[in-house]
Amino acid sequence: MACGARLTYVTRFAPSPTGPLHLGHAYSALTAHDRARAMGGTFLLRIEDIDPQRCKPEWEAQIISDLRWLGLTWAPVVLRQSERLTAYRAALDRLTDLGVLYPCRCTRGDIRAALSAPQEGVPLTGPDGLIYPGTCHHRPMTDAGPQDAIRLDMARALALIGPPTWTEGCQPPTGIRHAKSPVTTIGDVVLARRDFGTSYHLSVVVDDAAQSVTEIVRGEDLAEATPIHVILQALLQVPTPNYWHHILIRDKNGKRLAKRDDARALALFRAEGATPADIRRLVGLSDTPIGTWP
Repeated sequence: MACGARLTYVTRFAPSPTGPLHLGHAYSALTAHDRARAMGGTFLLRIEDIDPQRCKPEWEAQIISDLRWLGLTWAPVVLRQSERLTAYRAALDRLTDLGVLYPCRCTRGDIRAALSAPQEGVPLTGPDGLIYPGTCHHRPMTDAGPQDAIRLDMARALALIGPPTWTEGCQPPTGIRHAKSPVTTIGDVVLARRDFGTSYHLSVVVDDAAQSVTEIVRGEDLAEATPIHVILQALLQVPTPNYWHHILIRDKNGKRLAKRDDARALALFRAEGATPADIRRLVGLSDTPIGTWP
């Protein structure tokens, strides 16, 4: 069986409708779509719209239009995270029952101030920025209020499940990956924000399980978040998919593209008469993948 394949191959592209798709999104979506087709599997579209302030219906419509223009097809049902808050709440309840959550009222300013104290040394950063110093670690979930974020007690989680491991990609080097000291390199990450009721980490794990995703294709900028997701999968007793973290498309200065880079927006290329084949060539998918947009 091909690397990354299981009896049924399922992958997904999961954009947030907070702006236009650019060349980097095209590379990721095309890579996932190509892998699904090559393995006779299923390609899913998921809209990650848990941020009600930044996510807009017009951006979702533009995303779907751009993907269709690229020639992508997907399973009929499009999952939207804004419609799945009940599922995320159920996952939080399960984690609460395991005793691995606690409420946190600290602001970002509070965290920076705590980490700037001389006895703490140089602040460390992890997948979510500054690693939380554990100020609210003592608080029980019965003390949680509407203004609290909910954090994962990383030490307690690892005591239950052991070190996280997962299979990474089919590009050398491949094989089993191990997280390095998640307590100190990742810390107690937020699983539910006070304004969302969930978080990226929690929602993607719950949704990937619900959609039976077998391989997650995404940019290498998200690779360091993988241990968090594998830990949550183990705690929630759902399967751990394979992971394929691909290169990032960068500009001529080596900077990775962002949604604010309107000059690389797919809509602009379309307006200027580009074809889907042109986009594939621009991101290096015709021959050998490249990581720089000229």
